[in-house]
Amino acid sequence: MKTSTSKTLILAVIALGLALYACADPGRQKADGPGIGAPVSEARPSPLDPKSQTGPSPGTKAGSGPVAGAPQAAAAPAISRLTEDERNTVDIVRMTKNSVVFITNLQYARDFFYSSDQPVPQGSGSGFVWDDQGHIVTNFHVIDEGEKFMVSLPSQKQVEATLVGYERNKDIAVLKLAERVTDLTPLTIGASRDLQVGQKVVAIGNPFGFDHTVTQGIVSALGRNMPGAGGVTIRDMIQTDASINPGNSGGPLLNSSGELIGMNTMIYSPSGASSGLGFAVPVDTVRKIVPQIIQFGKVTGPDLGVTFVRDEYARRAEVRGAVILEVPRDSQAYDAGLRGLSRDNRGRLFIRDIIVGIDATKIASYDDLYNALDGYKIGDTVTLEVDQGGKIRKVRIVLVKSG
Repeated sequence: MKTSTSKTLILAVIALGLALYACADPGRQKADGPGIGAPVSEARPSPLDPKSQTGPSPGTKAGSGPVAGAPQAAAAPAISRLTEDERNTVDIVRMTKNSVVFITNLQYARDFFYSSDQPVPQGSGSGFVWDDQGHIVTNFHVIDEGEKFMVSLPSQKQVEATLVGYERNKDIAVLKLAERVTDLTPLTIGASRDLQVGQKVVAIGNPFGFDHTVTQGIVSALGRNMPGAGGVTIRDMIQTDASINPGNSGGPLLNSSGELIGMNTMIYSPSGASSGLGFAVPVDTVRKIVPQIIQFGKVTGPDLGVTFVRDEYARRAEVRGAVILEVPRDSQAYDAGLRGLSRDNRGRLFIRDIIVGIDATKIASYDDLYNALDGYKIGDTVTLEVDQGGKIRKVRIVLVKSG
């Protein structure tokens, strides 16, 4: 009797176990995959699996957008989720990734212990590839007083460069790599004369040493006149709100086509950091200056063949105009009657000639005269208005090659 009862109890336990297994959580069955021995083709995906859908994707209605809170379809590739403007910026960065470099300005300092000269960094900035001959364009103030220059390429390789020449008054300088590098790409040169206030710009550079930093903004204003490193005003600069910081100097300002439209040069900021007021030398100026530096090592623009007193000294003497400092005796300017400073019997300097006009342009300083000459060519004849002791006379003179 006891044996029969025990067998009955064991059968009941087995039956209960089978019943519980049959009622197991279907979610667990899904997680564990199809049962042992079941054909793979019979394993059906959950209705929430987007791969099983042949109609509208889950979370949407036919002809409508996503329903809030409903499961979404698998993510699309990252680039397709970008806006048109974002894709444009990404394209610009990709186009120019091998066109922007980092420049370190070195000076030699005497080592106290070893009595030898050691190169010491004294400044840095950015630059961009001008051509396939290894020429790098940057700001004059980036390389000023440097004795050795190291260029960090996008590949992180460092190459020494030599100074080809510069134009201090335009804050433009050209370096040349000491070895041939094949993986650099010259920038496409655009134009600045047709720029519009409000159009998109992208600035690339190395602010605070963070290489290949990209910022975006707009053209905030055009035709700005800002004091340059050479002591005269740089005219027609581009103002932008693209973030520009120390180290960005010499880097490119690009339009939405990735073309060079300016060279980032300075910021206006009480703190010295970006304040949304950045200024770039327009590319039309850069394009005019750089080929001359590459060919001659300097700018060979039109000139009067005389030297002038610096404007700060003229202002201190309360003189209005471009004060002539010296006139070479064997020059046409001397033959035309122009004279520089002279001394009296007591050795005191006094002013003789002051240029107050050139053709129809009034001249209030050497700054005005320097920028007025930009509109002329070597060999042009100009008429100067010269103040000599309070009397205005006119002098015709042919412009000569500067330097």
